Amino acid sequence: MKKTVAIDMDNVIADIETNWIKLYEQEYGIRVEKEELLGKPEDFAFPDPAAARSLIYKPGFFRNAPVIEGAIEALKELQEDFEVYIVSAAMEFPNSLPEKYNWLAEHFPFITWRNIIFCGDKSVIGTDFLIDDHLKNLDFHKGMPILFTAGHNINVTKHTRVNNWAEAVNLLREHVGVV
Repeated sequence: MKKTVAIDMDNVIADIETNWIKLYEQEYGIRVEKEELLGKPEDFAFPDPAAARSLIYKPGFFRNAPVIEGAIEALKELQEDFEVYIVSAAMEFPNSLPEKYNWLAEHFPFITWRNIIFCGDKSVIGTDFLIDDHLKNLDFHKGMPILFTAGHNINVTKHTRVNNWAEAVNLLREHVGVV
């Protein structure tokens, strides 16, 4: 029986930070550097937080995000030894659910519909591992929580941290004795 791993989308496999910066500049003509996001709640890293937050509601916000470097190869590799699930809180924003579904179909077609979970509250997820960038999801996980580095969580010291997909794969394999 394979161990199970739930993997968040935003800022874990989908580069929401880069997309948000691009959209903010397109919409408001102000360039924000990724370094300016470090240690701040996502929308508060922008000069006008309300304007930044409004972008989340625009069509394409979730659909057009680039893939986090190494994510595709890592998830394919993990499927050899783990039951991999994509778990995303996709209910809060109106465009989120269909855009995330279509994004996954394009970039991760090897993840079947049976292994995609869109929800509102991730505390119901009972996998052996959860890789996420938010404490609100990791703090309540019953398995092993793994914090994926993103600008907003750079100062967090809680939970085991991975900075990229190579580290994530190595950590998971070490925990199940596959090297």
